[in-house]
Amino acid sequence: MIVRIVDDFARDPEASLNAVLAALGSLEAAAIPGVTELAPAYSTVSVFFDPARIAAPGTNPTDWLRTRIEAVLKIRSVENEMGNEAPLIEIPVCYDREFAPDLDDVARVAGLADTEVIHRHSHGAYRVNCVGFIAGFPFLSGLPPELATPRRAAPRKEVPTGSVGIGGAQTGIYPRSSPGGWNLIGRTPLCLFDVQRDPPTILKAGDRVRFRQISREEFESGRK
Repeated sequence: MIVRIVDDFARDPEASLNAVLAALGSLEAAAIPGVTELAPAYSTVSVFFDPARIAAPGTNPTDWLRTRIEAVLKIRSVENEMGNEAPLIEIPVCYDREFAPDLDDVARVAGLADTEVIHRHSHGAYRVNCVGFIAGFPFLSGLPPELATPRRAAPRKEVPTGSVGIGGAQTGIYPRSSPGGWNLIGRTPLCLFDVQRDPPTILKAGDRVRFRQISREEFESGRK
């Protein structure tokens, strides 16, 4: 079941994300019987549930769950909607040419020098809007608007692990090797997703992110 929290994410991404996270927190705290997982996105929260665990005599499980969710969201407090300031996580990125095959394309679209693209990208203030597409991939808002670049017409069959890319008005990080069509401008040595960790991903919806430019030597050292 998909629960819509806001109608227009693009009008105010920051406020929309805060509203989605507040709703997520309320639903988590409510611990509705039968709900197995909650997944936030840009303007919605997906609710996964086991119908057998919430079925009540003479009621439709989906209708029962929707009623419970609506009740929880109606009593959501202003304090919860305001929320605490999200943690700031620093992501080191090496923007060397070897890791940035699409840097020239981004610079051309932006009308900027390569060095200025790197400077602006690494000095942006980002928020994790959602994590998806592959496990641990963060979709980040906050990209300077002049760096917005359409996705590649022909996606790559394999994007290296740790690649940092731009897709439209967003930036993101590939946590593992996979196909992808974003414009690659750098790479991080950090392991964003590891099934042996608890939790397995270092980023979650709502986190604030800052990129820090590093040298090739720092990159190699960070991989050890």
